[in-house]
Amino acid sequence: MGERLKGKVAIVTGAGSIGPGMGNGKATAILFAREGARVMLVDLNPGAAEETKRIIYEEGGESVVFQADVSKSNDCKSMIEKCVQTFGRVDILHNNVALGAHGGPVETSEEDWDRVIEVNLKSMFLTCKYVLPYMEKQGSGSIINISSINALSSTAYPTLAYSVSKAGVIALTREVAIQYAAKGIRANAILPGLMKTPRVAYYYKSASDWDVEEMWRRRDAMSPTGKQGEPWDIAYAALFLASDEAKYITGTTLIVDGGITNTVKHW
Repeated sequence: MGERLKGKVAIVTGAGSIGPGMGNGKATAILFAREGARVMLVDLNPGAAEETKRIIYEEGGESVVFQADVSKSNDCKSMIEKCVQTFGRVDILHNNVALGAHGGPVETSEEDWDRVIEVNLKSMFLTCKYVLPYMEKQGSGSIINISSINALSSTAYPTLAYSVSKAGVIALTREVAIQYAAKGIRANAILPGLMKTPRVAYYYKSASDWDVEEMWRRRDAMSPTGKQGEPWDIAYAALFLASDEAKYITGTTLIVDGGITNTVKHW
Protein backbone atom coordinates (compact mmCIF):
# COMPACT_ATOMS: atom_id res chain seq x y z
CA MET A 1 0.00 0.00 0.00
CA GLY A 2 1.18 3.51 -0.81
CA GLU A 3 0.91 6.69 1.25
CA ARG A 4 0.29 9.48 -1.25
CA LEU A 5 -3.23 9.94 0.15
CA LYS A 6 -2.58 8.69 3.68
CA GLY A 7 -5.07 10.10 6.16
CA LYS A 8 -7.33 11.55 3.47
CA VAL A 9 -11.01 10.84 2.79
CA ALA A 10 -12.24 10.66 -0.79
CA ILE A 11 -15.64 10.56 -2.45
CA VAL A 12 -15.69 8.97 -5.90
CA THR A 13 -18.93 9.24 -7.84
CA GLY A 14 -19.52 6.61 -10.51
CA ALA A 15 -17.31 4.24 -8.53
CA GLY A 16 -18.88 1.16 -10.08
CA SER A 17 -18.75 0.00 -13.68
CA ILE A 18 -21.60 -0.23 -16.18
CA GLY A 19 -20.35 -3.61 -17.37
CA PRO A 20 -17.64 -6.21 -16.80
CA GLY A 21 -14.14 -4.84 -16.46
CA MET A 22 -12.54 -1.68 -15.15
CA GLY A 23 -14.03 1.78 -15.66
CA ASN A 24 -12.42 5.14 -14.91
CA GLY A 25 -14.25 5.70 -11.63
CA LYS A 26 -13.68 2.15 -10.43
CA ALA A 27 -9.94 2.32 -11.15
CA THR A 28 -9.67 5.71 -9.45
CA ALA A 29 -11.44 4.52 -6.31
CA ILE A 30 -9.21 1.45 -6.08
CA LEU A 31 -6.05 3.49 -6.62
CA PHE A 32 -7.07 6.09 -4.03
CA ALA A 33 -7.56 3.29 -1.51
CA ARG A 34 -4.21 1.74 -2.43
CA GLU A 35 -2.58 5.06 -1.65
CA GLY A 36 -4.10 5.26 1.83
CA ALA A 37 -7.40 7.09 1.37
CA ARG A 38 -10.64 5.98 2.94
CA VAL A 39 -13.14 6.06 0.08
CA MET A 40 -16.88 6.56 -0.23
CA LEU A 41 -17.99 4.67 -3.34
CA VAL A 42 -20.99 6.42 -4.85
CA ASP A 43 -23.05 4.88 -7.61
CA LEU A 44 -26.64 4.70 -8.78
CA ASN A 45 -26.16 0.92 -8.94
CA PRO A 46 -25.06 -0.22 -5.46
CA GLY A 47 -24.19 -3.67 -6.79
CA ALA A 48 -21.55 -2.17 -9.07
CA ALA A 49 -20.08 -0.19 -6.18
CA GLU A 50 -20.06 -3.29 -4.00
CA GLU A 51 -17.80 -4.98 -6.55
CA THR A 52 -15.35 -2.08 -6.20
CA LYS A 53 -15.63 -2.33 -2.41
CA ARG A 54 -14.80 -6.03 -2.56
CA ILE A 55 -11.61 -5.35 -4.49
CA ILE A 56 -10.58 -2.62 -2.06
CA TYR A 57 -11.33 -4.86 0.94
CA GLU A 58 -9.28 -7.73 -0.48
CA GLU A 59 -6.35 -5.34 -0.90
CA GLY A 60 -6.60 -4.17 2.70
CA GLY A 61 -8.25 -0.81 2.01
CA GLU A 62 -11.24 0.88 3.62
CA SER A 63 -14.37 1.98 1.81
CA VAL A 64 -18.13 2.32 2.12
CA VAL A 65 -20.85 2.23 -0.51
CA PHE A 66 -23.43 4.98 -0.92
CA GLN A 67 -26.27 4.78 -3.45
CA ALA A 68 -27.13 8.11 -5.06
CA ASP A 69 -28.46 9.76 -8.16
CA VAL A 70 -26.06 12.68 -8.26
CA SER A 71 -28.37 14.66 -10.51
CA LYS A 72 -30.67 15.01 -7.46
CA SER A 73 -29.97 17.68 -4.87
CA ASN A 74 -31.14 15.67 -1.85
CA ASP A 75 -28.97 12.71 -2.82
CA CYS A 76 -25.88 14.90 -3.13
CA LYS A 77 -26.54 16.62 0.19
CA SER A 78 -27.05 13.27 1.92
CA MET A 79 -23.92 11.86 0.30
CA ILE A 80 -21.69 14.59 1.70
CA GLU A 81 -23.33 14.48 5.14
CA LYS A 82 -22.95 10.69 5.32
CA CYS A 83 -19.29 10.89 4.34
CA VAL A 84 -18.57 13.40 7.11
CA GLN A 85 -20.58 11.36 9.63
CA THR A 86 -18.69 8.20 8.66
CA PHE A 87 -15.14 9.47 8.26
CA GLY A 88 -15.17 12.85 10.01
CA ARG A 89 -14.11 14.87 6.97
CA VAL A 90 -13.89 14.94 3.19
CA ASP A 91 -10.63 15.85 1.48
CA ILE A 92 -11.19 14.76 -2.12
CA LEU A 93 -14.24 14.92 -4.35
CA HIS A 94 -13.83 13.04 -7.62
CA ASN A 95 -16.76 13.65 -9.99
CA ASN A 96 -16.78 10.85 -12.55
CA VAL A 97 -20.46 10.26 -13.43
CA ALA A 98 -21.51 10.85 -17.04
CA LEU A 99 -23.96 9.80 -19.71
CA GLY A 100 -23.12 9.53 -23.40
CA ALA A 101 -25.38 10.85 -26.15
CA HIS A 102 -25.23 10.81 -29.94
CA GLY A 103 -26.80 13.29 -32.33
CA GLY A 104 -26.84 16.96 -33.27
CA PRO A 105 -29.41 19.64 -32.40
CA VAL A 106 -32.11 18.17 -34.63
CA GLU A 107 -31.60 14.53 -33.70
CA THR A 108 -31.24 15.11 -29.95
CA SER A 109 -34.56 15.06 -28.11
CA GLU A 110 -35.28 17.66 -25.46
CA GLU A 111 -35.56 14.86 -22.91
CA ASP A 112 -32.12 13.50 -23.80
CA TRP A 113 -30.62 17.00 -23.70
CA ASP A 114 -32.04 17.65 -20.22
CA ARG A 115 -30.92 14.29 -18.84
CA VAL A 116 -27.36 14.58 -20.17
CA ILE A 117 -26.95 18.12 -18.82
CA GLU A 118 -28.40 17.06 -15.46
CA VAL A 119 -26.16 14.02 -15.05
CA ASN A 120 -22.94 15.32 -16.61
CA LEU A 121 -22.94 18.95 -15.46
CA LYS A 122 -25.64 19.72 -12.89
CA SER A 123 -24.40 16.81 -10.77
CA MET A 124 -20.99 18.44 -10.43
CA PHE A 125 -22.58 21.74 -9.47
CA LEU A 126 -24.59 19.96 -6.77
CA THR A 127 -21.73 17.90 -5.35
CA CYS A 128 -19.55 21.02 -5.21
CA LYS A 129 -22.37 23.02 -3.66
CA TYR A 130 -22.61 20.66 -0.71
CA VAL A 131 -18.96 19.70 -0.26
CA LEU A 132 -17.44 23.17 -0.40
CA PRO A 133 -18.71 24.38 3.00
CA TYR A 134 -17.07 21.37 4.68
CA MET A 135 -13.82 21.83 2.79
CA GLU A 136 -13.84 25.53 3.66
CA LYS A 137 -14.16 24.70 7.37
CA GLN A 138 -11.19 22.32 7.03
CA GLY A 139 -9.20 24.88 5.09
CA SER A 140 -8.33 22.32 2.44
CA GLY A 141 -9.72 20.11 -0.28
CA SER A 142 -9.24 18.86 -3.83
CA ILE A 143 -12.05 18.61 -6.38
CA ILE A 144 -11.43 16.68 -9.58
CA ASN A 145 -14.02 16.84 -12.35
CA ILE A 146 -13.95 14.53 -15.35
CA SER A 147 -14.56 16.41 -18.58
CA SER A 148 -13.60 15.14 -22.05
CA ILE A 149 -11.61 16.13 -25.11
CA ASN A 150 -15.05 16.46 -26.72
CA ALA A 151 -15.16 19.78 -24.90
CA LEU A 152 -12.29 21.00 -27.10
CA SER A 153 -12.98 19.55 -30.54
CA SER A 154 -15.65 17.85 -32.60
CA THR A 155 -15.58 14.22 -33.66
CA ALA A 156 -16.71 12.49 -36.81
CA TYR A 157 -19.99 11.69 -35.03
CA PRO A 158 -22.09 14.51 -33.54
CA THR A 159 -22.45 14.39 -29.76
CA LEU A 160 -24.00 17.78 -29.06
CA ALA A 161 -25.42 17.32 -25.57
CA TYR A 162 -22.42 15.35 -24.32
CA SER A 163 -19.88 17.81 -25.75
CA VAL A 164 -21.71 20.86 -24.40
CA SER A 165 -22.00 19.30 -20.96
CA LYS A 166 -18.28 18.51 -20.90
CA ALA A 167 -17.38 22.04 -21.98
CA GLY A 168 -19.51 23.27 -19.11
CA VAL A 169 -17.51 21.12 -16.71
CA ILE A 170 -14.36 23.08 -17.62
CA ALA A 171 -16.04 26.42 -16.88
CA LEU A 172 -17.55 25.14 -13.64
CA THR A 173 -14.16 23.86 -12.50
CA ARG A 174 -12.46 27.15 -13.30
CA GLU A 175 -15.04 29.24 -11.43
CA VAL A 176 -14.85 27.05 -8.32
CA ALA A 177 -11.05 27.05 -8.44
CA ILE A 178 -10.74 30.82 -8.53
CA GLN A 179 -13.41 31.54 -5.92
CA TYR A 180 -11.92 29.10 -3.41
CA ALA A 181 -8.19 29.32 -4.20
CA ALA A 182 -7.43 31.47 -1.16
CA LYS A 183 -9.35 29.07 1.07
CA GLY A 184 -7.07 26.11 0.49
CA ILE A 185 -9.38 24.35 -1.95
CA ARG A 186 -8.25 23.28 -5.40
CA ALA A 187 -10.40 22.30 -8.39
CA ASN A 188 -9.12 20.77 -11.62
CA ALA A 189 -10.55 18.95 -14.61
CA ILE A 190 -9.26 15.87 -16.39
CA LEU A 191 -10.03 15.52 -20.10
CA PRO A 192 -9.85 11.87 -21.18
CA GLY A 193 -9.37 10.99 -24.81
CA LEU A 194 -10.23 7.65 -26.36
CA MET A 195 -10.43 5.25 -23.42
CA LYS A 196 -11.08 1.51 -23.47
CA THR A 197 -13.80 1.16 -20.84
CA PRO A 198 -17.05 -0.78 -20.36
CA ARG A 199 -19.01 2.46 -20.70
CA VAL A 200 -17.68 3.03 -24.22
CA ALA A 201 -18.63 -0.51 -25.23
CA TYR A 202 -22.10 -0.05 -23.72
CA TYR A 203 -22.89 3.13 -25.65
CA TYR A 204 -21.42 1.93 -28.93
CA LYS A 205 -23.45 -1.26 -28.75
CA SER A 206 -26.62 0.79 -28.36
CA ALA A 207 -25.78 3.28 -31.13
CA SER A 208 -23.91 1.28 -33.76
CA ASP A 209 -24.03 -2.03 -35.58
CA TRP A 210 -20.24 -2.36 -35.39
CA ASP A 211 -18.71 -5.46 -33.92
CA VAL A 212 -17.18 -4.43 -30.58
CA GLU A 213 -13.72 -5.71 -31.46
CA GLU A 214 -13.82 -3.80 -34.75
CA MET A 215 -14.83 -0.70 -32.83
CA TRP A 216 -11.84 -1.11 -30.50
CA ARG A 217 -9.53 -1.60 -33.49
CA ARG A 218 -10.75 1.60 -35.15
CA ARG A 219 -10.34 3.58 -31.96
CA ASP A 220 -6.82 2.24 -31.45
CA ALA A 221 -5.95 3.32 -35.00
CA MET A 222 -7.17 6.87 -34.33
CA SER A 223 -4.64 7.46 -31.55
CA PRO A 224 -1.11 8.68 -32.32
CA THR A 225 0.14 6.05 -29.85
CA GLY A 226 -1.63 3.28 -31.75
CA LYS A 227 -3.81 2.39 -28.81
CA GLN A 228 -6.50 3.82 -26.58
CA GLY A 229 -5.95 4.82 -23.00
CA GLU A 230 -6.80 2.62 -20.03
CA PRO A 231 -8.83 3.52 -16.92
CA TRP A 232 -5.61 3.44 -14.89
CA ASP A 233 -4.30 6.34 -16.98
CA ILE A 234 -7.16 8.48 -15.70
CA ALA A 235 -6.78 7.09 -12.19
CA TYR A 236 -3.10 8.06 -11.94
CA ALA A 237 -3.83 11.55 -13.27
CA ALA A 238 -6.53 11.90 -10.61
CA LEU A 239 -4.18 10.58 -7.93
CA PHE A 240 -1.66 13.30 -8.74
CA LEU A 241 -4.29 16.05 -8.65
CA ALA A 242 -5.76 14.69 -5.41
CA SER A 243 -2.39 14.51 -3.67
CA ASP A 244 -0.36 17.24 -2.01
CA GLU A 245 2.10 16.90 -4.89
CA ALA A 246 -0.32 19.11 -6.83
CA LYS A 247 -0.75 21.69 -4.04
CA TYR A 248 -0.03 24.63 -6.39
CA ILE A 249 -2.21 23.39 -9.25
CA THR A 250 -5.78 24.67 -9.49
CA GLY A 251 -8.17 25.79 -12.20
CA THR A 252 -6.39 23.77 -14.86
CA THR A 253 -7.32 21.10 -17.38
CA LEU A 254 -5.20 17.97 -17.65
CA ILE A 255 -5.58 16.29 -21.04
CA VAL A 256 -5.02 12.53 -20.98
CA ASP A 257 -5.44 11.52 -24.61
CA GLY A 258 -2.25 10.08 -26.09
CA GLY A 259 -1.83 13.26 -28.15
CA ILE A 260 -4.98 12.92 -30.25
CA THR A 261 -6.15 16.52 -29.75
CA ASN A 262 -2.88 17.70 -31.31
CA THR A 263 -3.39 15.78 -34.54
CA VAL A 264 -4.64 17.47 -37.69
CA LYS A 265 -6.73 14.53 -38.85
CA HIS A 266 -10.41 14.55 -38.00
CA TRP A 267 -10.53 12.01 -35.20
